[in-house]
Amino acid sequence: MGGSMKLTRRGFLKTASLAAATTAFVPSVALGRGKERTLLILHTNDLHCHFEAQPENHPVNAGKGGLHRISAYVKALRKTCPDLLLFDSGDFSQGTPYFNFFGAEVILKLMSEMGYSASTVGNHEFDNGLQQLSLALHHARFPLINSNYDFSETPLSGKIDRHRVFEQNGLRVGVYGLGVELDGLVDPAKSGATRYLDPLETAWEEEAYLRREEKCDLIVCLSHLGYSYSEPDRISDVLLASRTHFTDVILGGHTHTFLKQPQQFRNKRKKEVVVNQAGWAALQMGRLEFVFEQRQTFFLMPHPNHDFTRS
Repeated sequence: MGGSMKLTRRGFLKTASLAAATTAFVPSVALGRGKERTLLILHTNDLHCHFEAQPENHPVNAGKGGLHRISAYVKALRKTCPDLLLFDSGDFSQGTPYFNFFGAEVILKLMSEMGYSASTVGNHEFDNGLQQLSLALHHARFPLINSNYDFSETPLSGKIDRHRVFEQNGLRVGVYGLGVELDGLVDPAKSGATRYLDPLETAWEEEAYLRREEKCDLIVCLSHLGYSYSEPDRISDVLLASRTHFTDVILGGHTHTFLKQPQQFRNKRKKEVVVNQAGWAALQMGRLEFVFEQRQTFFLMPHPNHDFTRS
């Protein structure tokens, strides 16, 4: 995977899975694997401005979730892994009165305080129009990344990264972003002159550039396409995984899919791709820990997604 996903160590992983599910992140050096490098990725999606827990009269998740819990969880993990990567897969906007009154300003300020590394653009980021989103971006101390929306003739021109490379623990992590089809989903008056580009063709271009030109050890897609659909040819994270070549990780959003743990699929080169999504409304957080034995050769430690409906 991205080189290769090391699955020859399945016996070790199965033995370690129970402990990994119940203990905090521990750097691999402390585990006696000093020549290996670890990379911890945490991620959210579809936060929808849920800063606080669900109301006490919620029929399913009364008093559960809330970005304040995610913030505390991230803060605790940073004590043992200060350079972790924290990503979001879009639709941080809309959903509570905070957005009604303040637009995206408050959520972007809070995500900045939490140390988000990057987010992508979801369909609800268009809800107040591109001019308002452009103004709100002044409050973000992290990049928004999208590769298949052409914003060149909009107020967002030059303000959204097509891709970004992060240097973490001596590793190069390339990130690109994909957004859902806007037609029929977003009011044209809100999306303005935004041009939607084919996500699969865009992914092929971005992953090839990040692997061949930027020499990235891990390639991550921040996706707001949706996990999967009943229509077999509708682009989704699962379909994207099977049709790309160098993408190692797809962190999804849009369909509000709760996964107990990351899923793995085979790409066009028969290498494994990790696909994950973490529900919505700050009720879950995705967690991926990679251990690199050498550049582009790594395996995924068995961590479940963290479920804040149980806390």
